Amino acid sequence: QEDGYARVLRGQLEDTLRASRMVAVCHYNSMADEDVATLRHFLRRHDIHVKFVLNEVARPVLAQSKLRNLLPLFVCRNILLVSPEPRAREMLRVLKGVPQVNLLGACIDDTILSRQGVENFARLPSLEVSQGQTVAALSLLSSQTSSLLQRGPAHLTALLDEHIRRLRDTGGATEPPPG
Repeated sequence: QEDGYARVLRGQLEDTLRASRMVAVCHYNSMADEDVATLRHFLRRHDIHVKFVLNEVARPVLAQSKLRNLLPLFVCRNILLVSPEPRAREMLRVLKGVPQVNLLGACIDDTILSRQGVENFARLPSLEVSQGQTVAALSLLSSQTSSLLQRGPAHLTALLDEHIRRLRDTGGATEPPPG
C-alpha cells in the first residue's frame, strides 16, 4: 500500500510540474498552522500554490524530468511554489514577509534560476511593456527615415522656389531656355 500511495503522490507531482510554468523550490522551517494558512492565502491570490512534497517522492520525479538540475536543492524540508504563469515578482513580495520560507531556486519558463536569478527576473518589465517599447523604437526609426528622405526634395523645392522668385524680381531677363 505504501508503494501505491507513493505512486499516486508521484503522479500528482508529475501533473503539477507539467501544468506549471513556474516552479520554485523553498527551504521550509516549521511555522504555526495559521501562518501556513495565511501564506497559502496570500500566494493563492496570485494563482501561486504551495505544495508540500517529500524528498523521497520528489527526487525520482525530478530525476526523470527537465527539472533534474533542481535535485541538489532537495536536501532538507522543502516546499514547492507552483504557478501556471510566471509570477516571480508577486511570489518574492509575499516571501519577503515570511522568514521561515527561504527561496533556493526556481524553474521559470524552462529556465533554471538561482535566487538571484529569480530576483533579476522579477525586475524585468512585463511582456506588454517590452512590446510597446519595441514598437515605439521601431516607429521612431521609420519616422526619422521618412523625414530624412523627405528633407532632400523639400529643400530642392525651396531652392527652386527661391530661384523663380529672384528671376521674377529681376524681370525675367535671365530665364532659362524652354525644354
